[in-house]
Amino acid sequence: MDYSSYPRHDVLCIDMRSFYASVECTRRGLDPTTALLAVVGDPNRSGSIVLAASPALKKKHGISNVSRFFELPNDPDIVIAQAHMGDYLEVSVEITKMMMSYVPPEAIHVYSVDELWVTIDGLEKLYGSPSDIARMIQDNIRDQFGIECVIGIGDNKFLAKVVMDIHAKKAADGIAECRYEDVQKLLWPTPIEDIWGIGSRMMRNLNRLGIVRLGQLAEYPLKYMKKHYGIIGEQLHWHAWGVDLSPVLGDFTKSEQKGYGHGVTLLRDYTGEELPTVILDLCEEACRRARRDKQAGRTVHLSVSYSSEGGGGFSRSMSMDLPTNITMDMYHLCMRLFRTFYDGESKIRRTSVTLTNLDEDIATQLTLFDDRPKKKDVGIVMDEIRDKYGSTAILRASSFTDAGITPERSKKIGGHFA
Repeated sequence: MDYSSYPRHDVLCIDMRSFYASVECTRRGLDPTTALLAVVGDPNRSGSIVLAASPALKKKHGISNVSRFFELPNDPDIVIAQAHMGDYLEVSVEITKMMMSYVPPEAIHVYSVDELWVTIDGLEKLYGSPSDIARMIQDNIRDQFGIECVIGIGDNKFLAKVVMDIHAKKAADGIAECRYEDVQKLLWPTPIEDIWGIGSRMMRNLNRLGIVRLGQLAEYPLKYMKKHYGIIGEQLHWHAWGVDLSPVLGDFTKSEQKGYGHGVTLLRDYTGEELPTVILDLCEEACRRARRDKQAGRTVHLSVSYSSEGGGGFSRSMSMDLPTNITMDMYHLCMRLFRTFYDGESKIRRTSVTLTNLDEDIATQLTLFDDRPKKKDVGIVMDEIRDKYGSTAILRASSFTDAGITPERSKKIGGHFA
């Protein structure tokens, strides 16, 4: 592979080790590297998920981030911490702000609450080599936040991310570097399921072609990868050679909005008579976001999952002639879908609604049979009250029934207590 025509940058991929657990350890004055601490979504529920475990807890008891609260061993040294998502987001924002003391905002791409890319092109004269800069960032994050991090260094985002996942997490100093010329040595022996961007389904597809390691993927003819998997197959081929042309500088906070949706996994089984209350609460949230962005949609999607062992459920959509962001318009379409496709008996454990096929909400469409301006005005006034006094300052009466979900959801971020 001739890499001379491909861009070379100095990109760092930074991952905070056991981020949630480290934040909780720091709050308690514990050493994140030695403390046995588990972050649990809701300690009052035995089936609640362990969102994070400290490195020492993982090593001693084999606890993972998919374990359940009741699976934790009876060890008196284990500290149970309830998740505080607001605190984690605050620390994440502060770490990002710290990065801005080294590089401009357009050189920072936040990937998740505990992971980000930083492009450090041109910083050698100020701070030294990319490895020196990585160590400096590690030290500063540790000193300011008490959190350990691992860092991958590469010519592009893909290389920085993959070498971080595969090698930096195992390195004594938590730093690993992979340039184009290192791909065959450092990455090709890696099983494809360990490569970022290759999920279990794609792994099975590639295994059927006799591809089990990244090197085999790189040597598989490109024309056949394109034939089998189209543009995804082409991207996998170039990634296997370490080539990634995604931008390393820009405004990574902007994205095109495809739809406005909300979903919820219910804390208990709901009956068909109770679910309309949940659907109304979800439609209210979706339409509120659409009104905020001055968008309206023509297509409504409803998804319902049953709680039976065999699973089941349905996912259907329906479109209307005029775009809308009025809560009751969306709700009535969702209910038409629900009444049409619900089997009438099954208990329900998850549901979601989405408003898509978007258009700008430039003007209110008038009809002879519907007072749309008044309905929109009601929604706007409710939005203004919530913006000023909080998301639960004004709610529909149904939200306060046993089936309502908004009061409880308002206490959470990302499904966990703030």
